[in-house]
Amino acid sequence: MPQKSASNANRVGTVVLDAGHGGKDPGNLGTKRYKTTEKDIALAITLLVGKYINENLPEVKVLYTREDDRFIELMERNNIANRNKADVFISIHCNANSRSDPHGCETYVMGLHKTEANMRVAMKENESILLEDDHELKYDGYDPKDPESMIALSLRQNAYLDHSLLLSSLIQEQFKDRVGRVDRGVKQAGFLVISYTTMPAVLVELGFLTNPSEEDFLQSTKGQEYMASAMYRAFKEYKSRIEHKDVNFDLEAKAESTFVDTSGNATDPVADHGVRFKVQIITSSKRIPAGSPKFQGLEVEEMQANELWRYSVGSATDLAGARKIQQTCKDKGFNDAFITAWRKGERIDLQQAVNLVR
Repeated sequence: MPQKSASNANRVGTVVLDAGHGGKDPGNLGTKRYKTTEKDIALAITLLVGKYINENLPEVKVLYTREDDRFIELMERNNIANRNKADVFISIHCNANSRSDPHGCETYVMGLHKTEANMRVAMKENESILLEDDHELKYDGYDPKDPESMIALSLRQNAYLDHSLLLSSLIQEQFKDRVGRVDRGVKQAGFLVISYTTMPAVLVELGFLTNPSEEDFLQSTKGQEYMASAMYRAFKEYKSRIEHKDVNFDLEAKAESTFVDTSGNATDPVADHGVRFKVQIITSSKRIPAGSPKFQGLEVEEMQANELWRYSVGSATDLAGARKIQQTCKDKGFNDAFITAWRKGERIDLQQAVNLVR
């Protein structure tokens, strides 16, 4: 499994954009007014997202799973991202429903289905493998029509779940705030196309082709440009946060005045601003016992939120101290360890934390 080195673990240099379906697999269909196919809308918007990234973030390498109307197997879409050691995988789709009233955008990360509706969406998208030869062998006997098969996928992608959740939430914010679309939220479900990737991965449902007004919007040049621009902006913000380019690191002098108390926590002899920086190393859908070998001997703090267990290391009062803790974690093999900021028991924005410290 390809891994990034500790030196570039926080760099977002390659993104793989995946236009859902294609070729003999049309995906979801629109209303009778048009011959709208999911594969065409997904491809048009995917290519626009790549165009905006290339124009505005030239340092980022953009790869596509397909650039025309061809059928690409789901596993091969994963393989393209894995072979190129991509930092992010974004799969773009359109939704459908037996009724015409459901509408809005939603973004999925890999995980257990929280509702039956989530499971139905995943099962529908996963049916593409039935068009593949020998799919039973390629996907370990997975059956897209069997709900029990979905459970086996649920623990994949856990190592990247926090980053995937961050990107998906930023995408939804852009859809809602900048494009004015209905926000159906960030959800979890067992999608094959994002389950075998070795990097943060999300699946975007742009809207419902079975809703006449949303079909009109997604068919239009304006609608496609708006949706693509929203995803580009979300990716740009994600890249900035992961690389911490939105944070000023002029804190070396501050680091020299950091002490360690008897509990092992960094303290500031001048003033206690109440901010603590921690390094998150693991996100899990199941609780991990204290002293587990998975922690590599590190002393961890356990937190639970949104049915997920998060495990962090350290409690530094400045960013420089947190970076030292982060490097220790990476030396232990936690290459995706990242810094979080806390105040009065609540997680806060990293830039806000740095400003408070300064």
